[in-house]
Amino acid sequence: MWASVRRYKVQGSVTDLAKRAQTELVPILKQNPGFVAYYIVDGGDGHLASISLFDSAWSAHRSNEQAASWVGTQAKEELPERPQITSGEVLVGVTH
Repeated sequence: MWASVRRYKVQGSVTDLAKRAQTELVPILKQNPGFVAYYIVDGGDGHLASISLFDSAWSAHRSNEQAASWVGTQAKEELPERPQITSGEVLVGVTH
């Protein structure tokens, strides 16, 4: 499994932006082959992190391109700074 974690500094409401991402960005990401899951985390102090999980490195890296495109066209005012991105193979995964 492959993951992509993007951390953003949000201008405005993290909750409102998360709702928009759920309805606008998630459907785009779900079209990638091997889509597994997507999470948004309120990091506090105006920070938001997104976690995308895929079965392939290609899809994980593509999700970064898709997220950047969505931000550039739909959320540029709320996310004016480039995110910190960490992408790679998941080495440990535990679920309940």
